[in-house]
Formats: sequence, C-alpha cells, structure tokens
Amino acid sequence: MILELGAQQAFDITHRALVMGILNRTPDSFYDRGKHWSFDDFLRLAEEHVKNGADFLDIGGVKAGPGPEVTEAEELERTIPGVEALTARFDIPLSIDTWRGSVASAAFEAGACIGNDISGFSDPTFLPTCVKHEASVVATHVRIGPRIPDPNPHYHDLKKEVKEFLAERARWALEAGIPQQRIMIDAGLDLGKTPTMSTELLRNSDDLLTIGHPVFLSASNKGFLGELSGTDINNRQESSWAAHALGILLGCRILRAHDVRGSRRISDVMEAVLKYQSLENL
Repeated sequence: MILELGAQQAFDITHRALVMGILNRTPDSFYDRGKHWSFDDFLRLAEEHVKNGADFLDIGGVKAGPGPEVTEAEELERTIPGVEALTARFDIPLSIDTWRGSVASAAFEAGACIGNDISGFSDPTFLPTCVKHEASVVATHVRIGPRIPDPNPHYHDLKKEVKEFLAERARWALEAGIPQQRIMIDAGLDLGKTPTMSTELLRNSDDLLTIGHPVFLSASNKGFLGELSGTDINNRQESSWAAHALGILLGCRILRAHDVRGSRRISDVMEAVLKYQSLENL
C-alpha cells in the first residue's frame, strides 16, 4: 500500500509504519502540560524528533480535551509561525492538527501538507481547503466533538459505529476530490471512549483495514494505557511501545508519537519481522 503525504511525498507502507512526531503549541496539553510552549523549546523538540527518525511532524494549537476557549486568531498565532519555521528548517512533511478550515488553509500556505482533523470534518470548509492545496487528510472518530466533555459515552455497537463513521468520513474525502492514497483513518482512542472501549478498539484495529485506507494509531501516553498499566502520565512510555507494536501487527501504519526515538525503533523492528514473515509465506 502506498501513502501520499501531500502531492510530493509517497511512502510504501506495506510493512513499514511511519512515525509522526507530536508538537504541541499549547500551554495545557494533556501530556507535556506546556513544557514545550515557548517557541525555542518547540523548535528544539522538532529538531529532536527529526534527529530521532520522525517521518513527519504534527503541529497543534488546541488540545483535544475540554479547556479554556481558543479563538481562531489565537490558534493561528500559535501554529502558523511554527509551520513557517519548520518549513524553513527541515525537509520533512508537516501536518496541521486542527478542525478549522481557515487554520488548515493558512498552514498549507505556510508549508504543511496534511490536515489532521479530530472532529471528523465538522467544518464544511475543511475538505475543500485540503483539495485546493493537494493535502492529505486524517479522518478521526469522535462521538460528540473535540473540546466537549464526554464522561459517560454510550454505543450500541462500538466497533460497528466507529467503523461506519470512518467509512463515511473517508467517503466524504473521496467525494470532495482527495485521492484514496491521501486519506488516513483514526479510531480516536480516548476521544469519547472509556478505557475499556479504547482497549477494545486497539485490539481490533485490523477491523478497520477493510475500509481501504491506511490506519492511523493515536495511542501515545493516553489515559486508557494508564488504566491498563496502573501508571500516571509520566510513566506510560513502555505501555505506548506495547500499543504501537500491537497496532503495527494488526495493520496500523502511522504512529502518532511523543517518543519518536522509541517508536522509530519499534517500527523498524516490526518492519523487519513483517518482511521476514512475508518471505516465509512465498
């Protein structure tokens, strides 16, 4: 399978999982809690991600969970200078983590080529903007929407509802004019899901393969891993590695990661194993 990140970058992901390095331009991220809020710290983390083998970088200016309102102007101020700086410094694809079409448009003009939208394309301008700029997209499942508290999510059939949602959103992207090889799908672990639900979706990641698009895994340091391992936010590195290895085995081919170095190594080992297994089956 080939994945295109924008119109110029193509990757064979038959056996290899790509690693997306997370870059938060937020003072209240669930994981780093503003550790890399200053612009210099943001740039240093980006340099570290690239050095450690990131295939692409994801810049976000608004955390997914509840918190103080972030206006469009504030989000633009947080993200666009970062996209411009990274475009000037690195020859690596850049993703903008936003659900606003206007922010995506500005980011694409500044050099980004992927729109990572955790709202499931709720803004009707988002997909046309991606088409205009020949960008790739990530379609993510969320039960209600980003920034909205959802403490008691309920599904009649979790796996079926998530799969149908993602198939529908992928169809929206195709119908808007985005090529199939530029569309990724993400189950949205911990987004409107209990820890048990996220665990179920992770271990059934292969169920999403039949939709026909590369499967994106966002498990890094998330709360459901803390529940499984009995660890706080500062001690989930090994749990994240385990989730990534399992996800790759089940067909996930994009890892959204805080720990790029560890995720790169896991991806490389799993690629070698999967290639060997493929040769064994010839």
